[in-house]
Amino acid sequence: MAVDTNRCESSCSATLPDVVPFNLPHLSRQSWELGTRSIHDEQSTALGTWSYQAGQWSLSLFEVTSETAIIRIQTPVGRKRYYGALQSELRAAVQELKASPAWQKVV
Repeated sequence: MAVDTNRCESSCSATLPDVVPFNLPHLSRQSWELGTRSIHDEQSTALGTWSYQAGQWSLSLFEVTSETAIIRIQTPVGRKRYYGALQSELRAAVQELKASPAWQKVV
């Protein structure tokens, strides 16, 4: 029987793919169903979409509550991953995204 010795305790958090030019300290991975439902809610506001110049990655940001944002990452094979983040932390990270020459805002 195999034993998983790398179990995440409460101190573990989600991480964004390495291609994303910022890290957020308080990030949670969302299921596809929850992420999709959250960004399509009538209260949700799209904040922008960026594409990665050296590949087929895309990153979209959504404000879902006054304190919560959703980050949607689309991988080169078309999979969509959703992450929950704090609005206050995301604001600073967006400046890093805008400053990155590898990412271009498309919407």
